[in-house]
Amino acid sequence: MKALNRNLKDNILFTKVERIISLRNLRPKKKEGFLKIISIFSFLGIMLGVAILIIVMSVMNGFKTDLTNKILGLNPHIVVQPNGFIIDDEYISKLKENFKDIALSKTYSGEGIIIINDKAKGIIFKGVDSKEKKIKEFLKKNVISGDINKFKKNNIFIGSELAFNLNLTEGDRINLMSSAFIATPLGSIPKQENFNIAGIFSTGFIEFDQNIIFLTTQDALSIFDKNSKDQNLEIYLKNPLEANIYKKKIEKYNQNFFIYTWSDLNKSFFSALKVERNVMFIILTLIIIVAAFNIISGLTILIKNKTKEIAILKTLGLNNSSIKKSFFLTGFTIGFFATSSGIILGIFLATNIEKIRSFLSKVFNLEIFPSDIYYLEKLPSEISLYSIFIIFILSLLVSAIASYIPARHISKMKTFRALKYE
Repeated sequence: MKALNRNLKDNILFTKVERIISLRNLRPKKKEGFLKIISIFSFLGIMLGVAILIIVMSVMNGFKTDLTNKILGLNPHIVVQPNGFIIDDEYISKLKENFKDIALSKTYSGEGIIIINDKAKGIIFKGVDSKEKKIKEFLKKNVISGDINKFKKNNIFIGSELAFNLNLTEGDRINLMSSAFIATPLGSIPKQENFNIAGIFSTGFIEFDQNIIFLTTQDALSIFDKNSKDQNLEIYLKNPLEANIYKKKIEKYNQNFFIYTWSDLNKSFFSALKVERNVMFIILTLIIIVAAFNIISGLTILIKNKTKEIAILKTLGLNNSSIKKSFFLTGFTIGFFATSSGIILGIFLATNIEKIRSFLSKVFNLEIFPSDIYYLEKLPSEISLYSIFIIFILSLLVSAIASYIPARHISKMKTFRALKYE
């Protein structure tokens, strides 16, 4: 039994002799300088491949998380539209009774045009109740100019990007035109009203800051020629990720209303982001695979150069399995340390990616990660331990395969042919 355990241990682990042979292979002689170069390129290739993969995955994760937080911070988690019916107090009471952890708010939104001097821009008007808890929190957190107490009739809050593009400041008076028409002796014309800019907000989400203005609910209904029965019911959850679960439950209370969640509105965007992330992972994994080919070529050349030594080791009684394991360990060691170094380098760069971006932008005068395209002011990064684990295992697997391929050919070598011409 002891002999069986010893044999099993020898087959699984690397013996001292195998480790010594592997260590000698990792330190080639001066005349084997070419092998040293191949080993260095193998190491650098895998290390950089792993580091780049971690950086890109971290940026993609950060991009998704940052955008999700922005979207959840700016938009309701569930919206109930009347769809031609009336959202009455009885319906609202039912929701409050059955869902204790939700916050409700009645709003109205529509598209229109903001007109100032000779400039005009299409915009979304969002009518809200400034007394609602979520609206108060939003304004307190994001208003950079103005007083939220001034948010009342005929006063609006606009985004910082919109204010910059139209050269607007707090206290300016502007004209808003809605998509609703009113009849006049000259025919139907779009309804217009004048408003004062009570303040300016900045969320850091460029798309939002340049396309949204906040009005009181009364002003929004007035400019769109609507009444209170046309208002939407916005629902906020403690856990926004459960929006679809709540949606299915809420739909049971009234089938006439049209209900959608924040994820429904952004489904195509997040689907595209997921596809892009997966494609980037596959493409960058190829860097590691290509680098692993250097291990194959390096070990193949090393085995050819060590034919005499391998034959002598066989003659001395070392079996094929031990020799294969020693050469396998040589390649795997390169892959292991290259992977570990790549992970350390990748985590360091991913953690400081915004500083690196700012430095490169200043030195080379390049606009890296333009905010008007990616909607965010800073380059986000979120390190995922799960992603790092997957990358680590994948890199080791590729290194193991690359090391095994040339090592398995050792068993086919004939000892007498290796020593015949020595």
